[in-house]
Amino acid sequence: MDDVRGRLFLRGEPGYEEARVGRVFNARRPERYPAAVLEVADAEDVVAGMRLAIERGWRVSVRSGGHSWAAWSVRDEALLLDLGALRSLAYDDETGIVSAGPATMGALELAPFLAARGRAFPGGHCATVGIGGYLLQGGQGWNGRAKGWACESVVAVDVVTADGRHVRADAERNSDLYWAARGAGPGFPGVVTRFDLQTYALPGAMWHDTWTFALDDAEAVIHWLHDVLPGLDRRVEPVMAATRLPDVPLYDGVEHPGGTVLLLHATCMADSAEEAAALLGQIGECPVSGRELGRVTGPTTVAQESIAQMGQNPDGYRYAVDCAWTNASADVLAPLLLDIWRELDTEHSFSIWYGWAPTRELPDMAFSVEANVYVATYLIYGDAADDARYRERVHARTAAIARDGGVGVYLGDTDFTARQDQFLSPAHYERLEQIRAHRDPDGRIAGYLCANQEELNVHASAAHA
Repeated sequence: MDDVRGRLFLRGEPGYEEARVGRVFNARRPERYPAAVLEVADAEDVVAGMRLAIERGWRVSVRSGGHSWAAWSVRDEALLLDLGALRSLAYDDETGIVSAGPATMGALELAPFLAARGRAFPGGHCATVGIGGYLLQGGQGWNGRAKGWACESVVAVDVVTADGRHVRADAERNSDLYWAARGAGPGFPGVVTRFDLQTYALPGAMWHDTWTFALDDAEAVIHWLHDVLPGLDRRVEPVMAATRLPDVPLYDGVEHPGGTVLLLHATCMADSAEEAAALLGQIGECPVSGRELGRVTGPTTVAQESIAQMGQNPDGYRYAVDCAWTNASADVLAPLLLDIWRELDTEHSFSIWYGWAPTRELPDMAFSVEANVYVATYLIYGDAADDARYRERVHARTAAIARDGGVGVYLGDTDFTARQDQFLSPAHYERLEQIRAHRDPDGRIAGYLCANQEELNVHASAAHA
């Protein structure tokens, strides 16, 4: 252990418990206990940690930002490599490529660093998420409909392999690792210590158009957006959120009705304010126009949006979360969403409909499951006594969506200890398993945390047919 420069905590030692779960965002902390936690000092410490794990016969788990809802990094009898110190940033003016450590927070650190240089990257909506897990899982972020999955803009990664070597992976060198790094999530057979990301010119303007509706009008709004979505310019990102937060747009003289309301929040990045406003106008005439409780439109920024996201995703709470990609029609989906939305019963709990509508072929990368609409529900509460009922509720309601028009899940909003579904296409999953067997034959990297390994990446409808 002499060559380890970071702090190593063996189970039972002072500081171990804080190292185990102190950086886990979800206050619903798991009853799983690593053999040790290494808070690495630098990339070479990751090499030292991997070699220590080989010497001790430990598996290895990895934490970048700690935002996995199921706390995938916390694994029994493994060496947990905490990469919290790896948050360096460097920008190359000639190539437009930024090099970033995996613990770098997308909205709070990467976005302002790039904005100061006139550049941008499709970072995550939740401001404090580390880019490591975000990019490995695909990366659903700002301007994502136009720029694609954030992992599509990964041009290279530095990786510590399962046998303790530090290698570079891109389209030509170690291309199998490069392929896997774009979508494999916790199944990636190594530890990424640095991402090289292609950046883009900072858009000239970012605008939003935000409506507040009573929940009774939700079905009409869902049908409206399903009709509009196929022809909507990909620079426009429409998201509906059923929310109980009181701070929503309301017209003067209109009182919040109490309970859950529906927020339609469309954002657009464009070359000018005029162009952004015109693109947002493509959403067209709302069928319940005049019945909205409030509406605000105008300029916004990623920084302002991040503040709102942090208000909706507060620290210190327990989270039960699930998601589904679906091609279901509005007729099928609307009543299933309303089943979820009417049951929201805590201040911060919310559920979203995100119009994605892919119209293009994805690049050759591990990430391979998406659909017309993304649905995710976040039950947020404070009492451990409510864990079982909120977990059962969110997974049962989401399973109902998955059974009728669902095509799978996005890894970033899953908890496979409670409900599993397909997250890669069958062909891509098979290819990933071949890469994992070649790169990590001993199963050193802990991989996916799930209730049933035999049903890993099995479509929910097939698993329970």
